[in-house]
Amino acid sequence: MGPHPAVAAIRLAVRRVLHDILNDTQTPEHSSHERPPSPLVLVACSGGADSMALASALAFEAPKLGIRAGGVTVDHGLQAGSDLRADEVVLRLRELGLDPVDSAAVTVGRGGGPEAAARDARYAALDAAAERHGATAILLGHTRDDQAETVLLGLARGSGIRSLSGMAAVSGGGGPGADRRYRRPFLQLDRQTARKACMVQSLPVWDDPHNADPAYTRSRLRHEGLPALEKALGKGVVEALARTAQLSRDDADALDTWAGQAEAAVRDATGRLVCAKLYALPPAVRRRILRRAAIEAGAPAGSLFARHIEEVDRLITGWRGQGAINLPGKVVAQRQGGRLVIRQG
Repeated sequence: MGPHPAVAAIRLAVRRVLHDILNDTQTPEHSSHERPPSPLVLVACSGGADSMALASALAFEAPKLGIRAGGVTVDHGLQAGSDLRADEVVLRLRELGLDPVDSAAVTVGRGGGPEAAARDARYAALDAAAERHGATAILLGHTRDDQAETVLLGLARGSGIRSLSGMAAVSGGGGPGADRRYRRPFLQLDRQTARKACMVQSLPVWDDPHNADPAYTRSRLRHEGLPALEKALGKGVVEALARTAQLSRDDADALDTWAGQAEAAVRDATGRLVCAKLYALPPAVRRRILRRAAIEAGAPAGSLFARHIEEVDRLITGWRGQGAINLPGKVVAQRQGGRLVIRQG
């Protein structure tokens, strides 16, 4: 008799990602008779159902593929006794057979709100753990439900198609050579499958009270917004939003590629952007070129919003002699002699 369907589902999802990681780590330097070094894959684990299910699947699948498996938990220090809970998670990961296992304590700032600040601190700690141990990849337990919430949050911000594309199955981290560090095996699985897998394996899980705290936007969306949508529109909203994320990501990737190819053609011999050539491009392509130019000039990507790019775009499409546009990072955009100049002010 095989494993419970929920356990089988999480193991299959992890097995597929581990095969992808192995394919990524194979290089021409290794001959067919030479076995490449065994990669190390870490799981980011909070102790919640999603990440504990992921840790259990990694511990089961990795040895069969010759992959070393470890774990890391991040103590955000936002609740009393968080250090003790981090110690418990470390113990549980070691009981699963993971090695190495780390606990990283972080200080959460205030920039961008509490949720964004905690996320920034967490990823910085995970990047540091990957560099310290030489890990090839870090697995994250985001589920289809998390993806649906991310799409709705992006929709509420009015941030455009890239925001609607949600979380990528593969994304980069900090540091050189980390462009495919983060892997999300569970984006096609619902939260209930992960919880069921923990239950049938008798894995203890911790439910973060912040996930039920209405002070946090994502928590309100999870417990009030999505249930209201399902009541009004019927079941299947989560699946539809996750499907929207993938379709949006495909479109956004295609537009990014188009913008990258078009950028050289809209610059003059000195490298400045030619307004007339920019005007001839579709708005979605043009605005991507403007955003990239602003970031290259020093504007922080996380602080550069759609409204900033729309103001710069009006220098192209609605030129009436208006003055310079101030952007984050002390970057200034202005039109001079039919050219768009974006630089540090």
